[in-house]
Amino acid sequence: MLFQFSLYGFLKNQKYYDPFLMLFYRQFGLSWTMIGWLIGYGKIVQNIFEVPSGALADLHGRRRCMMFSFASYIAAFVLFAVAQTGAVWQLFGAITFFALGDAFRTGTHKAMIFAYLKHEGRTDEKTKYYGTTRSWSKMGSAVTAPLAAVFVIVVAQFTKGQDNAALTAYRFIFLACIPFYLIQLVNFSLYPKFLEGDHDREPSIRGLFTHLFRVLWDSVRNPSLRGLLVESAGYEGLHDVAKYYLQPVVRLATAVAVVMLAGRLPILHRLEPVQQTAIGIGLVFCLVHLLESFSSRKSDSVRRRLGGEEEGAAFLWKLNFLVFALIALGLGVHCYSGSTMMLGGLLVAIAGFAALAVLQNLWRPLHIGRFDTHGDAKSGATLLSVEAQAKTLSAAIFAPLLGMAVDAMSRWGWLGGREAMLESLAKETGQKFVPPAHFLPVALAGVIFAGAILLLR
Repeated sequence: MLFQFSLYGFLKNQKYYDPFLMLFYRQFGLSWTMIGWLIGYGKIVQNIFEVPSGALADLHGRRRCMMFSFASYIAAFVLFAVAQTGAVWQLFGAITFFALGDAFRTGTHKAMIFAYLKHEGRTDEKTKYYGTTRSWSKMGSAVTAPLAAVFVIVVAQFTKGQDNAALTAYRFIFLACIPFYLIQLVNFSLYPKFLEGDHDREPSIRGLFTHLFRVLWDSVRNPSLRGLLVESAGYEGLHDVAKYYLQPVVRLATAVAVVMLAGRLPILHRLEPVQQTAIGIGLVFCLVHLLESFSSRKSDSVRRRLGGEEEGAAFLWKLNFLVFALIALGLGVHCYSGSTMMLGGLLVAIAGFAALAVLQNLWRPLHIGRFDTHGDAKSGATLLSVEAQAKTLSAAIFAPLLGMAVDAMSRWGWLGGREAMLESLAKETGQKFVPPAHFLPVALAGVIFAGAILLLR
């Protein structure tokens, strides 16, 4: 089953839209605040269905719920691709289907892995198995990033001169995901039937909610589980939102680099801005996902080297604090410097975001293993869905707040830096850019919350 579990991870992460999602929203004409509300709305919908979906998986069939999840994703991709500019409600419809897909997926497949290991008497390999499958997920992302860049470059070339050619290119990459998700449905159909879970009859509505509230009550009453849920909310929730701000930072860094290298690489100036951005995004995200894949595979050895799951979690919280501080430094550098130092600061910030991705992939397998240690095997999918609900709820709060903070920085010009330099860059590239210091609230939120967790943990 390790092959099929890994294939699931690889296919799941054929998300060609992911490296360009924030740029798609901006090209669609959304403000940072509206983007925050859109992301927050998706997290709330996911949060509403998170625990019921886990209970349905435990009582009605995990495999069936996973197949429903990926059918919802496919519907979302179609809606994203056909959404009309200005019709924000169509994006909210696409986000609804996407959130349903996430709700019925998160926690369920992890519970299937743990159920398989218990069935085979290999529960001591849970971190290794989950780390390996997550590694293949990130390998799928590493393959996706450069392919997505190629798709954007090719489509932009064919649509050159058309109105909003960049938006057309971004629409196409949603459709490119669909064939792989159809293959995923076939993969699920080949899973052994015992992974559906222990259920002898169709669950009643009363039985469903009885199971749900029992697991919720046990999670809140158990001090160990309660503490783990708080950590999930702080670590995973903020990371889920912060990672999107890597895209505009890479876009700006690419533009600065293209201008500075104009004499050495004139071919770059013959490309459209969207194509230049695609090259930068493809390279950075490919590297980030390769690092994620490597770190996820090494999570079990890190756990053992640090002395166990709890010791490893404490160490990763400290590193998380330091990395967010590094990102804040990189974003703020250009306020007091010229273009060379600005590019250096942006590269530091990009390196910080990459480090966050590495830490998150060391953290996730280790943290999920802690839930399996303290939880009940028969309620595995529900418990892990409760954990996913905690992080999605915090992400739903962080997303609009950070979006409003970034827009506020833009309106009031806080730490705007050398605006003349950015205006000159805009004239040379034909694009408008947000000063990187306007993204400081994202980094500062990470510093504050990581510091609070370290004090209270």
